[in-house]
Parts: sequence; C-alpha cells; structure tokens
Amino acid sequence: MAMSFKTAVRHMFERKPLKMLQKEMADDHRLRRVLGPWSLTSLGIGCVIGAGIFVITGLAAHYKAGPALIVSFVVSGAACVFAALCYAEFASMTPVAGSAYTYSYATLGELFAWIIGWDLILEFTVASATVAHGWSKYFQNFIGIFGLHLPQSLSISPFDFVPGKGYIPTGGVFDLPAIGIALVLTVVLVMGIKESARFNNIMVAIKLAVVALVIGVGVFYIDPANWHPFAPYGWTGIAFFGHTIFGQTSPEGAPIGMLAASAIIFFAYVGFDSVATHAEEAKNPQRDVPFGIITSLIICTFLYIAVTAVLTGMVRYDQIDIQAPIASAFEAKGLHWAQFIISLGAVAGITSVILVLMLSQPRVLLAMARDGLLPRSFFGAVHPVYRTPWKSTIMTGVVVGIMAALVPLGILAELVNIGTLLAFVMVCLAVLIMRYSNPQAARPFRCPWVPFVPVMGVLFCLMLMFSLPSENWLRLFIWLFIGLFIYLFYGRHNSVMHHHRKATAKRR
Repeated sequence: MAMSFKTAVRHMFERKPLKMLQKEMADDHRLRRVLGPWSLTSLGIGCVIGAGIFVITGLAAHYKAGPALIVSFVVSGAACVFAALCYAEFASMTPVAGSAYTYSYATLGELFAWIIGWDLILEFTVASATVAHGWSKYFQNFIGIFGLHLPQSLSISPFDFVPGKGYIPTGGVFDLPAIGIALVLTVVLVMGIKESARFNNIMVAIKLAVVALVIGVGVFYIDPANWHPFAPYGWTGIAFFGHTIFGQTSPEGAPIGMLAASAIIFFAYVGFDSVATHAEEAKNPQRDVPFGIITSLIICTFLYIAVTAVLTGMVRYDQIDIQAPIASAFEAKGLHWAQFIISLGAVAGITSVILVLMLSQPRVLLAMARDGLLPRSFFGAVHPVYRTPWKSTIMTGVVVGIMAALVPLGILAELVNIGTLLAFVMVCLAVLIMRYSNPQAARPFRCPWVPFVPVMGVLFCLMLMFSLPSENWLRLFIWLFIGLFIYLFYGRHNSVMHHHRKATAKRR
C-alpha cells in the first residue's frame, strides 16, 4: 500500500515532455493561425486598458496612495515585466493554447498544472463577470446622457454585499445590460478568432484615441499644487495576510500607502498574459507572441502613469470622484463636452476587456481537455468551420452572463488579483526549473538575466499577494480544494500522461 501511494504521488508530479508538446503542435486539429504581432499586441492592450484606467485610478488615488499612485503603477508594472519576460520565453518554446497551465505541465508536473489551470479558470471567469458588471454601469451612464433609463428591476443585481451589514436586497431582478453584453460577445467569439480580433482592434482604436485625448487635453489643466503632498498615505503599506507590517492603516484596518495601492491596482494589469493563451493562433508564435506580450505591457504601463499624473494633477487626490474619476475631473474644469467622449471611450474600452477575457478562457479549457484533465468531447470540441472551441465558448458566455447579472462581484473581484499573481509566481519558477532541467531546449526568445528576472518576479508577486486581505486567501484555498477533488476523482485517471504510462507498460 505504501508503494502504491508513493507511485500515485510520483505520477501526480510527472511532467509532460517538451517533445510531446512540440509533437502536438503538428496535429491537424489545431486552432487557426491568423494573428500577427500587432494583432496580438492589440489583444493585450484590449484586455489591459479598461476598468483599470477609467475606475481604479480614482479609487486607489483617493483611498490608498494619493499622487504617489504614479509610483504604484511603476511597482506593479515592474512585477508584470518580470513575469512577462518569463511568459515570453515559454510562449516561444511551446506555442500552444494554455498559457501558464501548459508551461507548468512541462516543468512542475501534472498536479501543479491542474492547480494553475483551475486557477486560470477562476481568474478569467471572475474577471469577465466583474468587468461585465462594470460595463453595465458605464453603459447606463452613457445612455443616460440621452435621457434613456432602464427600470431598476433590469439594471441591477437582486442583492448586494455591504461590509458589516452582509447581504441586502436591492430591488432589482437581474442586470440586463451585463448579461446582454456577455451573450453578444459570445456570438462574436464563436464566429472566429479573426472576426474577434477585428472587433477588438476597433474597440482598442476608440479607447486609445480617448486616452490620448485625456492626456493631451488634461495636461493643460494640471495644477502642480495638487501633487502636494505627493505621498499622503506614506510609501509603504506592506501587509501579511491582511495585517499591516510596514506603513499606515486605514480606520477600517486595511493597509494604505504606495505599496498597498500597488496590490489593488494590479487588477489594472490583468490581461497581458492573455496574449500567451493565443500562441496557437499566432502566425509566427516564436517571434510574435513575445513581441505582443512585452509591447502591450510597455504601452499600457506608460498610459497608466500618464493618465494618473494628469488625473491627480487636475483634481486633488481626496476630491477625486471614485465612480467616474476622469469624466468628473474634466467636468470640474468646465469641459462638459468631454463627458460624452470619455463615456464612449469607457464603454468601448471595457467591451474589449470582456472580449479578450472571454476569448482566453475557452483556450485554457481546451488545453486542459486535450490533456484529458477535463472531458474532451465538450471542452476540446473545435468547430469544423470557425475553428474555435465553440462549446466551451458558449458555456463561458452563459456562466459569465449569469454571474454578472445576478451576483454582487465586489468581493470576488480581488480573487482576480490573487489568482493572477499565483499564476505569475508559477511561471517565473517554471522558467528557473526549465533552464536547469532542459538547458539545451530551443528558446527562440530567451528571458534575460536569469536567475535575477524570474527570482525578482517571484518576490514582487509574493509581496503583492501577501498584501491582499486574508479573506482572498481563504476563498482561493476553497476554490483550489474543489479543483483538487475534481482532479483526484477524474483528471488523474483520464490524463494523457496516465494513458501514456499504460501504453508504455503494455509495450513492455
């Protein structure tokens, strides 16, 4: 029995050979390679620039960092750069769907791959639903400019969660715009990656034009006095499981300061890693995927810093409207015409975020199904005409729509941060392991300054993870426990590695 248990544990940590991954790339049952370097960059920008730049900047500046939020974006951006360089190396080595899940399977073993895959499902699903929820509010504000209003029963979820009070009814039945946008985008996604990318490019062009307008016009209304004090909440705010160890604490007991804001606004960067999930659809993945990951991250970091500098320069940090910070800042300066343009940019920007998140989710499910960890007949089904994972795309759209329409997602939103950070830690560790276990493997793109870059990626991401409230760790562990149950009773008995072992034993 002891030997049987040891054998079972050893099998759970068995790694998928790199040669097997590369052989699978030649399979005819693949996704269509239609994405070039700038299409991939556009997908990255489309997923990153959205709710973060239009909402979170005001919230974090008001309550967490003040004008020092500019530096917070630099810190979070640095953590992402370290992780992005590691992602780029793996994406060039194994350009198949799956992103961090696939990389973990090749380096850390099947169990770790399942954990990361299950974690990515949480990240993309909750992020999609959260952003769809936010899209609904911006859409209702936008149509309100024209005097159009939805009845309350169709404009809000049936209940909300208020800290200290618990769940309270809202008078709503379901959020119609939230479920509507999820279902419309599902149709676009099923029709094909080329059509989805074209739609995303249009949305990205609109929001980049609006962001450029915000920076170009807002810079003339900056009052340097608004940048003093620059760091009213301090430069730290480091916490451990929600308990502040360096820096100030808010009246509610939460850490505040420049680093505390970095952990919160990290949500604004969620999405650049989605570029890696589309490696299988890249025309030249070894070159184009690293280009798309790194270029989109650099562009987005610059835009975040510039917009934050303009916003905190136009309005004193403690007077920023946290609901619509940018539009309100322009309105306060008498630029009422900007409300329409900025609202339009916000709707377009958040639409592309939902699109890319919902585009990425089925690719992770597809990769896990191909490996037998999920039912292949459903999650691994590729449409014969559109060449998209159509069944899992439809399921994703339905789940996202229901969650966005019925569930208050304020609590779950922070799960996106902790789930993404965990994936980043695993990818950085995987690069270190692969460099020593497969030093001769072909690496069209090599992460520079190894081991410095991956080690710093691990340290930065862990610092941000531990700065999140302890409740997020509890929810993450519950989700992972559910996933472990599924793996033990289904995944490990149906995985390709399990069948590979059985086939090898028969040949012997």
